[in-house]
Amino acid sequence: MRLRLFLSFALVVLIAIISVVLIVRQNTAQEVRNFMFRGGVMGLENLVTNLETCYGKYQSWESCTQLLNADGTPANAPRWANSNRTGKGSGDEKRPSNLTLQILDADGKVIAGAQGTTSNEQQDKTTLEHAIPLIYQGQEVGYLFSGEQMAFTTQQELSLITRLNQAALTAAVIAGSVALILATLLAYSLLRPIQTLTQAANQMGKGDLSQRVEISGDTEIATLGHVFNQMANSLEETENRRKALTADIAHELRTPLSVQRAYLEALQDGIYELSLENLTPIAEQNRSLIRLVEDLRTLALADAGELSLERTETNFPALVRRVATRFEPQAKTNGNTFTFSFAEDCPTLKIDPQRIEQILNNLLGNALRHSPKNQPIELDIVYNSQNINLAIHDNGPGIPAEELPYIFDRFYKSDKSRIRSNGGTGIGLSISRKLAEAHGGDLRAENHPEGGAIFTLVLPMAG
Repeated sequence: MRLRLFLSFALVVLIAIISVVLIVRQNTAQEVRNFMFRGGVMGLENLVTNLETCYGKYQSWESCTQLLNADGTPANAPRWANSNRTGKGSGDEKRPSNLTLQILDADGKVIAGAQGTTSNEQQDKTTLEHAIPLIYQGQEVGYLFSGEQMAFTTQQELSLITRLNQAALTAAVIAGSVALILATLLAYSLLRPIQTLTQAANQMGKGDLSQRVEISGDTEIATLGHVFNQMANSLEETENRRKALTADIAHELRTPLSVQRAYLEALQDGIYELSLENLTPIAEQNRSLIRLVEDLRTLALADAGELSLERTETNFPALVRRVATRFEPQAKTNGNTFTFSFAEDCPTLKIDPQRIEQILNNLLGNALRHSPKNQPIELDIVYNSQNINLAIHDNGPGIPAEELPYIFDRFYKSDKSRIRSNGGTGIGLSISRKLAEAHGGDLRAENHPEGGAIFTLVLPMAG
């Protein structure tokens, strides 16, 4: 990975440097030619351009003589002529004060120029070799000649361009070397946290879920590190819950199996007579096992999203009253009563009555189990356009604040050493919440400000 990243940086650097060198070489050659052979050395570049533009405009030099005064100095440029960097005409260019110029046609005849020259006077070939050629559409249409013209040869041009290119290449090599060194350092700094993440991920793949990475900053890699840590926390918590769940299931299974085994061995050894009375505890423990297995199956189906619901139009308040009626004998033994506060004209819900009864059985059983003697259990139903809510409020001691986040965890017990004596499986609330969520609702728990716990079943109006 580090090598590939380095090679990627190197390729980008190489392409950038080659592009710059090629552009510089091309522009350098052009600028050198302009400077040496197009009047740049004497500040005549704008005049040359103006002359070429004038010729292209009139297709003749006769109308272009106005660009030179009679003494060979540049006249003020017309409005269509190019301006120099100062924004003034070509006549303001900085050049030697004694510089005299002549305009020659393609045959070397003088068109206009310094005093002492006559029109149609023809210069010799040696003079033309040192004159500045005036180009139009790729053809030499005339020359600009100065008596002070500096003599440059093609060999001198090539020598100068070669030196400039060598300087550009040297600068490119130095810049490339520095860029590659920086690329190496950058690749190392970028890959170091990735390598840390990779090592931690490999260790997690081997089963070590305690792996965490320390990455600072607010870059994308730092964000990836935080996400990795969150994932590791989630996996570790899930693994811990799985182990605890396995231990809890083993404990829940061991108790009824141990009771059955003890009674069966007693029957085999003749300690107990084979009678209906002595078989009853075995049957009760068998029913506990069946109930636990069925509860675990329900949870597994809910977790997998395969819990089937047989929805029918149901009068929800009537369903709540019917289930509460079943608990009235148990409530009377402890002096408890059910009080109902139901909204009038509550609409019907499309729900699975049996699954909702399962939730209500669990909630009402818990409420009776934790309610003090002679205290009412309040059942309130309210609804709006979206949900219908059933709140079951007991007047017991409530739920300790530190336990509220875990009250719906499977097999959760505030006292880990407590053994259930009521025949419960310890996953009733977990199943109840899963059934509520399967209906598109929720089940919540909180403490009432005046004491006791409130469990709220939320069901959507649209099933």
